[in-house]
Amino acid sequence: MTKPEILEKKSINMSVLKEDLAKIQKRDGELSFRGNKTDEYVKEFSILKTKDAEELFKKLEELNIPRLKDTHINKIIDIMPASMPELKLIMQGYALPVTNDNLKKMIDAVKKYLPEKKK
Repeated sequence: MTKPEILEKKSINMSVLKEDLAKIQKRDGELSFRGNKTDEYVKEFSILKTKDAEELFKKLEELNIPRLKDTHINKIIDIMPASMPELKLIMQGYALPVTNDNLKKMIDAVKKYLPEKKK
């Protein structure tokens, strides 16, 4: 068995992963053990539809926050913080200083996509 070659490393959010797993399952007929476990997790914890996740990604990217990368944006989309303290907690995991004004802009963008029960 040959070792698979990594073509690209790219950060994605759970909504995109859920869609990718569905494509793989359709192509192969079934998922591997790890694929099934990942699919179960994603179905349980994914909040947004793929279209909404892509829109939110673009909106957060357009804020032009210094040093904010795809990885950070995808983490925000996965967790969907509803308040400043929640967003600050997420951002503490990264060595990324973000001003309160920028945090407020991010929260305002996220709030438009929050499900009713989390608002």
